[in-house]
Amino acid sequence: MPAVAFLPPVGRAEAQERRTILDMFFGRPRQQQRVYEDYGDGRNVYREAPPPVRRQPKPQRAKPRPTPVETPEPEIVAKLPDAKTVLVVGDFIAGSLSDGLQTAFADSPNIVVENRSEGSSGMVRDDYFDWPNMLSVYADDVKPALIVVSFGANDRQQMKIGAVREKYRTDAWMAEYTRRVAAFAALARSRNVPLLWVGMPSFQSPAMTADMVTFNGIFRTEAEKVGGQFIDIWDAFVDEQGKFVTTGSDINGQQVRLRGADGINLTPAGKRKLAFYVEKDIRRLLGETAAPGGDIPDPSGMKDLVVTAPTSETIVKTQPISLVDPELDGASALLDGDSLPASTGRSARDLLIEKGEAPPAPFGRIDDFRLVKTALAPETPETTPIAAPGASPSPGDAAPFPAAPALPSKTGTGPRLGAAPPWQAVPLR
Repeated sequence: MPAVAFLPPVGRAEAQERRTILDMFFGRPRQQQRVYEDYGDGRNVYREAPPPVRRQPKPQRAKPRPTPVETPEPEIVAKLPDAKTVLVVGDFIAGSLSDGLQTAFADSPNIVVENRSEGSSGMVRDDYFDWPNMLSVYADDVKPALIVVSFGANDRQQMKIGAVREKYRTDAWMAEYTRRVAAFAALARSRNVPLLWVGMPSFQSPAMTADMVTFNGIFRTEAEKVGGQFIDIWDAFVDEQGKFVTTGSDINGQQVRLRGADGINLTPAGKRKLAFYVEKDIRRLLGETAAPGGDIPDPSGMKDLVVTAPTSETIVKTQPISLVDPELDGASALLDGDSLPASTGRSARDLLIEKGEAPPAPFGRIDDFRLVKTALAPETPETTPIAAPGASPSPGDAAPFPAAPALPSKTGTGPRLGAAPPWQAVPLR
């Protein structure tokens, strides 16, 4: 067999090296390639190939970064020396309420919000924080003009009654809890200041939410017994079906996050919304001092807004006019009184269903099958004007319709009664 030699093509060729599977997966440093050149006179020359030309990447334009929106800091208004104090006591929900109230009354120099809440306290653990004794201390210290109370979020635990530890939600537990709430409400009202007891909101846990409904019922009953006011905030943190929501509308109607990731605590927007429900009652109870900046106009400048009672001279007494008596306005009959048809007490539907009688079709409709067409009957000779022979009719005397042809005699051998005249017969083809 003749030997066949595979020679590289004449000209320029690149020396290729074999790649292993590791080189394919992990790669290897790129080596400079050698180029073989054949000049045709028996001289073969190997030289280094020129390095590849790398293209410079195109410069990318830097995207302009949005300028952060700087929220203006609320203007701090100095409180007046005789400003009235709102005392807020309770658990961590009361602390969130106090933060929201401080934001709400930040521009009111006549209102000071004092936060004396204890986050882990409640009506159950009096060994940890004795609220009946501490309320007297706080009230003597700040001299409040109004007391705001909020408890219940930490009270879902066993209670120590004397020497016995009673389990949660037993009859003895509920009776003792109701007694403590009633005693605390009476103690707050003994200061002769308004009492606002703020209810609990819903929580992410369904069991905790059900317990808050029970607590709110106790708070409402006992607060109203001593003359206090219960403020229901339940609808602020639930949807239309009454279910817990994390995101909802704020006081401006914008969708924001109201609750924290744990489903218990409130965000700043949630605190402000919670305070919104209490703010309006504080402004109502404290009157003019709760207005922002004290910009309440003097009563003398509000004369145009006062509605005075009318005097006897401005009242004109008139006789009542009946809608069915035409004699009061000088007439003797009601307008269009005769156009109403006499009613038989049966509607068209009743006649059709009970007796199968359809209402008569109006004249001219396609289902009007009456044999006698009274509307098309020819005018009688007494009413039809007859022109004299040889006289040309005047435009005013012209009949509006052409005269009807004379009917054939009913006697003799003429056509039978009811048969169509011969000039109206149409032959069949």
